[in-house]
Amino acid sequence: MTTPNSLARTAGVLYLLMVIAGAFGVIVFAAVVEPGDAAATADNIRASAGLFRAGFLSYLLGGPCFVLAGIVLYGLLKHVDRLAAIAMVTLNAIGTATACLSLLNWYTAIAVATGDTYPRTFGEAGADALTLHYLDMYDTGVGIAFVFDSLWLVPLGYLMIRSGYFPKALGVALIVGCAGYLVNDVFIAFLATEAASTTGIGLLLTAVAGLSEIAFVAWLLAKGVRTPTPARGPAVAAATAS
Repeated sequence: MTTPNSLARTAGVLYLLMVIAGAFGVIVFAAVVEPGDAAATADNIRASAGLFRAGFLSYLLGGPCFVLAGIVLYGLLKHVDRLAAIAMVTLNAIGTATACLSLLNWYTAIAVATGDTYPRTFGEAGADALTLHYLDMYDTGVGIAFVFDSLWLVPLGYLMIRSGYFPKALGVALIVGCAGYLVNDVFIAFLATEAASTTGIGLLLTAVAGLSEIAFVAWLLAKGVRTPTPARGPAVAAATAS
């Protein structure tokens, strides 16, 4: 029989795998891509093609882990509010699908930079510019995906608060984290880039949001779920009894 604790820890493992895969992809992308410098970026890809492909693959594998984590959390929390649970897993799936689709641009950039067809057609400088263009498209696509990946924290946080399985403060932190992600990845990243680069607001908000998710994953792995009592709500008490 699947218990709430086993579901919580399974979700924690899957979530952690997604975080590790995503972190590796971010590190590789940052190490190889030189913003605004097409020639240097293309040279870096050619010099570290294996590493850049590994970063692509890591991001790609992280997507299914994230979707599966959402599905497991749905199974854990659907008894609290089925509509909110459906919203949670739907936003998770849309965000992940958008990010994975954007990875097509990452892979195309590798093909352009390492192949010989594009330099013959567009010239070396043109092929390098095309490489950077596809990487910029990938970066923008990930920003769009992050809208959904941020919003999924709202129903998740709400379900956590209502369930009695987790500290209410942790659910509130995830909802606040959603606001931080949206401000950073929508307003600052797309509309006020200069403000982000000069004040560090984007970095601060992302750190606050990220810490709330890390705390959630740590709780899932270390604690699983708390045993609710009837005082926390009849829906939770009935689910525990069953």
